[in-house]
Amino acid sequence: MSRSVTIAVLGASGATGVLLVGQALERGHSVVAVARDPTRIDVPDHDLLLRAAGDVHDPDGLAAALDGSDVVVSALGNRPGGGPQILAAGARAVVAAGVPRVVWLGAFGTGDSAGPAGAPTRALLRLALRGELEDKAAADRLVVAAGGTVLHAGPLTNGALSSARRTVDLADAPRRLFPRPVSRATVAAAMLDEAEAATPRAGIRVPLGR
Repeated sequence: MSRSVTIAVLGASGATGVLLVGQALERGHSVVAVARDPTRIDVPDHDLLLRAAGDVHDPDGLAAALDGSDVVVSALGNRPGGGPQILAAGARAVVAAGVPRVVWLGAFGTGDSAGPAGAPTRALLRLALRGELEDKAAADRLVVAAGGTVLHAGPLTNGALSSARRTVDLADAPRRLFPRPVSRATVAAAMLDEAEAATPRAGIRVPLGR
C-alpha cells in the first residue's frame, strides 16, 4: 500500500496508541485517533489528524468514528473499570463497522500462540491476566475470522524503534523459554507495515526486534 490512506487508531490515548498515531502521521497518512476521551490523546495537532470519541460499548458511535477509514489499527487494551470482555466487544464493533482492513494488537502466549509460547509463559500469563485471557483470545478469533491481522507481541518495553524489526507468521516465530521483549515503537511500526501491505495478511503474526 504505497499511497497515503486514512488510518483509524483505536486506543489512541494509550502508550502504544500514541506511537501509532505519531508514526502514521510521519508516514504521511491521514489519521483518525479514537479514544473514549479524545482530549487525552497526547500528540501535537496536525493537519492530517482528527481526534474522535469512540467507545467499544457503543458500536454505533464507534462505527461513526471509523466511517471513511481505510484501515483500523487497534492498540486497544483492558482498562480499570472497562467492564468484562472489552477486547471482544471492540473487535465485534470494528468488524461490524465494515472497515476494509483491520490490524489488531494481541499478546504472545495467548490464544493461538499459547502453545508455541511454552508452559512457563502460559503459567505467567495465567497469573498476570487471569480473566483477560479468554477476552484476548475471543477478540483474536473475531478479527482473524473477518480476514484481519493480529500481531502477537512479546513483553512490551519503552525502548527505541528497532532497525532490525521484522514480522513473521506464527509458525515461524522463534521458540524460546520466554518470549523476547519488544519495544512499543517497534510494534507500532510493525502494525503500520501490515496496514500498508499490498494485500492483507490474515492470521496471527509476530513482530520481532532487538
